[in-house]
Amino acid sequence: MTAIRDVAGTAFIVAEYRARENDKPSPLYVDPIVPIFLDERTKQAADNIAAAFPAAEKMVRLRTRYFDDKLDEQIGLGCRQVVILGAGLDTRAVRKHAPSVAYFEIENSSTIAFKKARLTESGIKARATFIPGDYVADGLVRLLETNGFRPDLPAYFIWEGNTMYLTELSVIKVLTELREHISHFSISFDYMAEEVVALSTGNQPTTSFVERFAQMGAPWRFGINDLEGLLEEAVMKVVRRCDNGAPLSNLLAAPTVGREYL
Repeated sequence: MTAIRDVAGTAFIVAEYRARENDKPSPLYVDPIVPIFLDERTKQAADNIAAAFPAAEKMVRLRTRYFDDKLDEQIGLGCRQVVILGAGLDTRAVRKHAPSVAYFEIENSSTIAFKKARLTESGIKARATFIPGDYVADGLVRLLETNGFRPDLPAYFIWEGNTMYLTELSVIKVLTELREHISHFSISFDYMAEEVVALSTGNQPTTSFVERFAQMGAPWRFGINDLEGLLEEAVMKVVRRCDNGAPLSNLLAAPTVGREYL
């Protein structure tokens, strides 16, 4: 079996919390794939964080259901391409496979290699185009187009658990690049408040949680309090927002009505 190595520890923490919904009496979702990435070490690491900050596990499970629901909605509306940015150990390309819908996952090469090996070892067909790279530094649209993505077809972008690790300029760059080069798309993402990222909430469990992720090599850099103000620069608008501890939003390009897709 492929060893767990060269994959961000936070990816395993998130995967552990996703997997735990499977054992609930009335689960929000069922993910039979994610356990193949986990072992006793990942369980212990996730337990340690959940013991100090139980809300972390709940937040991951709720946002998983949220993004699952939005994906189902988009596929039902005719989405032909699904792009998962910073995919980590996401399993939607298998769980949510649909005829005529192409999946693209962008992640670092080590995580992709680990993920593909575990899927193969488990006899699970990888129903996605795996794209190694940095979607900010390497150019998101360039990475996609060189791997079979068609900018003229309706697309849905899942940006889960990413924005807090970036900078404001990087977030604006990604959104602007999509608006300028993709004809019909929508994007959903989660984000944290500025106070959470700045460790100024006054809530010690929250602060300790953020500090723990930083110690694991995954510091949070960017929080959002004024979403509408941020989006003015990207010429986009919010079409839906909710709060489950970590706010989530759905956006679409809005220079003209003709370019909207939702």
